[in-house]
Amino acid sequence: MKVLLAMSGGVDSSVAGALLLREGHEVVGVTMKLWGGDSDTGCCSVSDVDDARRVAQQLDIDHLVFNFGDDFDTHVVAPYVAAHAAGVTPNPCIECNRHVKFDRLLRRADQLGFDAVATGHHARIGRRPDGTHTLERGADAAKDQSYVVHMLDQDALARTRFPVGHIDKAEVRRLAAELGLRTASKPDSQDVCFITSTGGREAFLGDRIPTRPGRVVDTSGAEVGAVAAVEMVTIGQRRGLGLPGGGPVRYAVDVDVPGATVVVGDEADLRRPSTRVADVVWTGRPVDGEVLVQTSAHGTARPARLDRDDHGVVVHWRTPQRRVAPGQSVVVYDLDDVCVLGGGTAAD
Repeated sequence: MKVLLAMSGGVDSSVAGALLLREGHEVVGVTMKLWGGDSDTGCCSVSDVDDARRVAQQLDIDHLVFNFGDDFDTHVVAPYVAAHAAGVTPNPCIECNRHVKFDRLLRRADQLGFDAVATGHHARIGRRPDGTHTLERGADAAKDQSYVVHMLDQDALARTRFPVGHIDKAEVRRLAAELGLRTASKPDSQDVCFITSTGGREAFLGDRIPTRPGRVVDTSGAEVGAVAAVEMVTIGQRRGLGLPGGGPVRYAVDVDVPGATVVVGDEADLRRPSTRVADVVWTGRPVDGEVLVQTSAHGTARPARLDRDDHGVVVHWRTPQRRVAPGQSVVVYDLDDVCVLGGGTAAD
């Protein structure tokens, strides 16, 4: 099989390449150039491209660089900025996976005659007796990334490989060291690539949208604090709300950007019996009924019931859960907490 391997310059994609070669596949590595601005975090630095190129040399495979910067700006950066301006909390890494690292890369792979693409994600793809594919959690529960690739449908799953999904991270690093790969001890990338560690979100957004100070009120409407930029506040936030110290813990439970107002409350005020989810993508057939639902990349899937309607789905929690910030991904798993059934974005 001819496989186009996405190489981020990290240890997971490096070992993914080695495993594909062991299986006898013809492998070509590719690094996607996405962000052309300042970057000192994430997976888009010059050193990452160099690491990917050097690992490709060690594996004796060709290495290409694809410039997908326009796609990244259109589908990731611009929506990120627009979301904050509207008081929505975006998830740029998931949108990058959705639009660039899979959709755009799969289309380029088709144009070049590749049979499949592969990445270093810790997730697994299975196959049912009827021939349909499943998207499953990675073998290493602590590193599972099925949440961030939940948008893959049957067509994408059929043409995607996750070579390291069936082993744990310690084994990945052991294999990398055994092969002498330069990325064997390289730390994992954790941050958004276009947000620098020195400037942060505030500097990035401050250069692109006007931000406004906002008042902070409690659930009775009494003013209790202030924020420098209401656009930077997200549901569930507890720090940076201008509240006096020594009082009870309070969280942002609502953000009104047009009204420049943040409402704070206690843990009980943050909880909701249900969550509406829009823009749902199913890995197979649409589902409803009893499921497990996860609302953050490293969260725990909670029992819920799904009801589908013309606008998406409504998640009815078995016990009330913290409100999910609009714009964040909500991912549905089967009752065995293994297979991803689908996912979308919180809409309320």
